[in-house]
Amino acid sequence: MSESVDATTRPGVPALGYGAANVGNLFRALTDDEAWAVLDAAWESGIRLYDTAPHYGLGLSERRLGAFLQTKPRDEYVLSTKAGRLLRPNPGHVAGGLDTDNDFFVPDDLQRVWDFSDAGIRASLDESRERLGIERIDILYLHDPERHDLDLALTEAFPALEALRAEGEVGRIGIGSMTAAALTAAVRSADLDTIMVAGRYTLLEQPAAADVIPACAERGTDIVAASVFNSGLLAQSEPRRDGRYEYGALPEELWQRLTRIADICRAHGVPLPAAAIQYPLQSPVVTSVVVGGSRPEQLRQNAQLAALDIPADLWRELAAEALIPS
Repeated sequence: MSESVDATTRPGVPALGYGAANVGNLFRALTDDEAWAVLDAAWESGIRLYDTAPHYGLGLSERRLGAFLQTKPRDEYVLSTKAGRLLRPNPGHVAGGLDTDNDFFVPDDLQRVWDFSDAGIRASLDESRERLGIERIDILYLHDPERHDLDLALTEAFPALEALRAEGEVGRIGIGSMTAAALTAAVRSADLDTIMVAGRYTLLEQPAAADVIPACAERGTDIVAASVFNSGLLAQSEPRRDGRYEYGALPEELWQRLTRIADICRAHGVPLPAAAIQYPLQSPVVTSVVVGGSRPEQLRQNAQLAALDIPADLWRELAAEALIPS
């Protein structure tokens, strides 16, 4: 394993990012002022990579993030959003209806419509630009293609993204997914610059290590690691047995693994969340880690944990016990 990496100062790359689903009212509603305070805390903590999507709060995340970033110098941050789901009027909307089936506390007056066609991908980009109020999108990901039609993504959506990049409409293109098989297929089939690996390369479990990481190394594709706290299991130094895992109960095998990792971190004097943030960056193909947060203090704490010095012996002991790949 490599030496510890300071995730706030990795040379040439904004290694710590903010995933803006929470300012789209994920799990709980925020006022505009509360959302602004979260984003302000991220910025003041040195975070310069911001990720959003139309899916997050039916466009609310893009609107709030865009309003905030419009107050900042454009060359000082990296902005990514996603394509694949268009937002269209919801004919089933009734007054007071909320998008809580998708965990967003926003009116459900819009609905998500899958569209992987060239026209759909271009419309998604144009509409994201309008909501953000920002023309330049640094990274455009195809969002969760396996939830719709991965084959269609490979034959239509990725060629559309490649065309947008060739035309200079976006800087980099990629895929954002929680499925290792979809990530691997995309990297091997399309010419992608960056992929977002959500929850598949974390301190607790690394299914992406088998195929995704080698594929990216072979193709020269960078990785942004997201959901590194495993649904919150790694977000505090003392794990809870009743913690949520993938929106369900935590399996006993993973609980045993989690408690052993926590014990080793404790023995080395390292907070478990710090190790969770910094672990993915031990791989040379992982350039950035994206964390969420709905309160300013969470962003400040995450930035501090990302900068914490972690002894290389911690990674060596975890690898020796086969808790992370050697």
